[in-house]
Amino acid sequence: MLLVDERCLQPDLVDTAIGLFRSRASLQAEILTLRHQLNVLRRKSPQRLTFTSIDRLVFAGLYRLAPGVLDALKIVRPETVIRWHRAGFRAYWRWKSKGRPKTPLELSHLIREMSLANPLWGAPLLKLGIDVGQTTVAKYMARRRRPPSQGWKTFLHNHADGIASMDLFVVPTISFRLLYGLLILHHDRRQMLWLFSRPYPATLKP
Repeated sequence: MLLVDERCLQPDLVDTAIGLFRSRASLQAEILTLRHQLNVLRRKSPQRLTFTSIDRLVFAGLYRLAPGVLDALKIVRPETVIRWHRAGFRAYWRWKSKGRPKTPLELSHLIREMSLANPLWGAPLLKLGIDVGQTTVAKYMARRRRPPSQGWKTFLHNHADGIASMDLFVVPTISFRLLYGLLILHHDRRQMLWLFSRPYPATLKP
């Protein structure tokens, strides 16, 4: 009689039950992952496994197709495959961004001359039949020097004679009551214009 250990059957039963709920594409991706790992192991690499660019592309592509293939990896760590996928993603968009056409020199000079002649810039290039993006126009427009704006300290110094500050506060009394106060202070000479308190906030009227 053939005796089979139940502990050995438990992982297989669990894997079989999980496989019933997987999609066909996910199962095919896992099979391809296992097959490619066998191909890597068949190579002559006595000391350390070496992965070529094609290997990395295959594993990263299968991970992109079905992220569940990480569970089928045996000769490479899942973190390594995720790192390969991210590196390929960055390399693709780095290559993609280099294909942007350069702006002709005549067009950049035209944008600069028209921005100097028309400060409001009403997008006249479209009327001339020139299709150019807004970022390109903003890049080559002439930069005008604006007068420096005054800071908050300078503003207070120039207009202190016409500025007053107001503060509302609460004062607890010895009888556990609350008094609501109002303070109005003139900024020019730090003169107190008004100070009084009331038992109710609605009655705070100078």
